[in-house]
Amino acid sequence: MAKWTPKHEAPEPLEGPVVATITGGTILWFALFLVQLPFYGWFDDHGHLWWLWTCLAGGGLGFIGIWYVRRRDAAIKRGAADGE
Repeated sequence: MAKWTPKHEAPEPLEGPVVATITGGTILWFALFLVQLPFYGWFDDHGHLWWLWTCLAGGGLGFIGIWYVRRRDAAIKRGAADGE
């Protein structure tokens, strides 16, 4: 099967407002968590409590994502300033 795989270089990665995108997504996850929080009893009664915790986990992982992309962005800028 390997002989049928085309041999070409991978395209350059797309760069954009990564920090803003991850921050916006994190805010959205936490907003969804807060909007659903008053309905905790309903979610619990109907077996949908995992929706609430999914939103909280998304927001928590988003904080890790914000930390990561901010450090990545700073490293890219340092590399460009050093002439790499």
